[in-house]
Amino acid sequence: VQLQASGGGLVQAGGSLRLSCAASGLTFTNYVMGWFRQAPGKEREFVSAIRWYDTAYADSVKGRFTISRDNAKNTVYLQMNSLKPEDTAVYFCAADFVQYGDIPSRREIYDYWGQGTLVTVSS
Repeated sequence: VQLQASGGGLVQAGGSLRLSCAASGLTFTNYVMGWFRQAPGKEREFVSAIRWYDTAYADSVKGRFTISRDNAKNTVYLQMNSLKPEDTAVYFCAADFVQYGDIPSRREIYDYWGQGTLVTVSS
């Protein structure tokens, strides 16, 4: 299984970025796809996840970030708007074999991880 994240970069506060994560080696529709982030000196934290059409967001990004998936392309996206300096982090995509119930937000639940893409938001 490979998860290849891309789309990070440097952006000014208030700007936008769209992250992509291309998955291979798995049956994409069988997996919840999630985004996590890790800022320097901090633990990796949940950002958002999508299971089929169900979505979940961390409170800190609700209303600013939108997750989506294209099952034909085996790709999950994270549209990030109104970016803030505190959004600066390495963003990781992850995959969890789909289960019913709440969409998982604990990183320990996820089976596969991508390499991360750096997002830097300047003030």
